[in-house]
Amino acid sequence: MNVLLIGSGGREHALAWKLAQSPELGKLHAIPGSAAMSGLAECHDIGQEDFDRICAFCAEKEIGLVVVGPEAPLAKGIADRLSAKNIKVFGPSQKGAMLEASKQFAKEFMQKNSMPTAAFSILYSVEFAREKIKANKKYPVVIKADGLAAGKGVRICQDEAEALEAVSDFMEKRIFGFSGSKVVLEEFLTGREASVMALVDGHDFLMLPVSRDHKRLQDGDAGPNTGGMGAVCPVDIPAADLETIKKEILQRFVNGTKQARMPFRGVIYAGLMFTAEGPKLLEFNVRFGDPETQAIMPVIKSDLLPLLYACACGDLAGKTLELNDGVCAGVVLASAGYPENPEKGRAITGLDEVARDVTVFHAGTALKGGGFATSGGRVLTVTALAPDLAQARARVYEAVEKIHFDGMQYRKDIGV
Repeated sequence: MNVLLIGSGGREHALAWKLAQSPELGKLHAIPGSAAMSGLAECHDIGQEDFDRICAFCAEKEIGLVVVGPEAPLAKGIADRLSAKNIKVFGPSQKGAMLEASKQFAKEFMQKNSMPTAAFSILYSVEFAREKIKANKKYPVVIKADGLAAGKGVRICQDEAEALEAVSDFMEKRIFGFSGSKVVLEEFLTGREASVMALVDGHDFLMLPVSRDHKRLQDGDAGPNTGGMGAVCPVDIPAADLETIKKEILQRFVNGTKQARMPFRGVIYAGLMFTAEGPKLLEFNVRFGDPETQAIMPVIKSDLLPLLYACACGDLAGKTLELNDGVCAGVVLASAGYPENPEKGRAITGLDEVARDVTVFHAGTALKGGGFATSGGRVLTVTALAPDLAQARARVYEAVEKIHFDGMQYRKDIGV
C-alpha cells in the first residue's frame, strides 16, 4: 500500500519512522516532509493546505491511505476533500476538527456528553471578559484563546492583573490573530496531567499507551508555556481511573460524535488532569500529540499501518495493540529565544555520536552546508526505550550531552 504522510515536524518524523517498518507498506510519500524524513519517505514540495494538488498527487501515485499529521489542514477540511475523491484518510472531518480548532466547541461538546471537565464560561468581548474577571474571587484561573495557537494559547493566571493581561494579549493585541477573538475562562484544576490518545473509526476506539508531556520551558515547570519540552511513555494509571477514561471520556466521545453526525476517523487526544475527584478533561486535540508521539511510537510493537487503515475504513472493531516492554523518554532540544522568537540557522553537531539505541526525531531542522542546522523553535526530540524510566532518562541525557547548537535549551527533569 502506498501511503502519503502530511506534515514536516517531529511528530511526522516519528510517524514516518514507524510506518516505514510496516511489511504492508509499498512506498511512503511525505508532503512537504523534511530533509531528515527523506531517508524514510519521498518528500514533495507541495503545500500541506494545497488540497487540489494533494488530491491530484494521490491519484497519480495510487495512494491507498493519507495520514494527516498537523491540525491546520484538518481544521480546513482536508479529510472531507480527500473522502469526496474516495481516498482513504486517517484524520477527522472538518466538523470533527472543530474539537481542537475551537475551545468553545470542545467544552460545549464535553458538557453535552456528560464528560468530566472543569467549569467554564465563554467570554465574547473584552468588556464582558473584564467584568467577569473583576467579579471573580477564586485564583488561579485558566484563560484560553478559543482557536488554534500552536499549543501556546493557554494562560494560568495567579491574580486579577495576570488575567486582565491575558485578555488584553488575546482579545486586544491579538497575539494569536483571530484565534483570540473570544476566550474561555476556566476553573483551575490541580493534579498531574497526562495525555490519552485513542484511535477512532467512528464506531469503536483503541486506546494507545498513556504518555505525559512537559509543557513549560524550564525545569520545575517554570517559564512560559510551550508546545512541549519532552514526554515519557507509558505512564501508570490506577485501574479505577483507567475505567473512568474508557467509559466516561472515550466511549462518550465516540457516542457524542455519532449523535452529532460528526465523522471522526483518526486519533483523539484527550489532555487530562488527574484530580482528587478523578480524571478530568482539559482539552481535545484531533491529531497525534507532539512531542508525545515521539515517545509513544517506540513503545508500540504492533504494525501501525493496518491499524490506521482500519480506522480510515471504519473497521477497527476487534483490533488489538501489542506493546514493547519498557519505558520511552523523549527530551526536546529547542532554539535560543524559543518560544517567543527562536533563532534559526545554527549548525547542529554531534548527531553522529549518538548511541544506536537512541532515536533522534527532527522537528525544526534543515540542511545547510552539508549538515543539519536549526530552522524552528523545537529542533530535535531525543528518545530512548529502556527497561525502566531511570535507564531511559540516563540514555537520553547521555545522548543530549553529545549534541550541540548555539543557544540550545532543554529541560533536565523530563520524566521526574
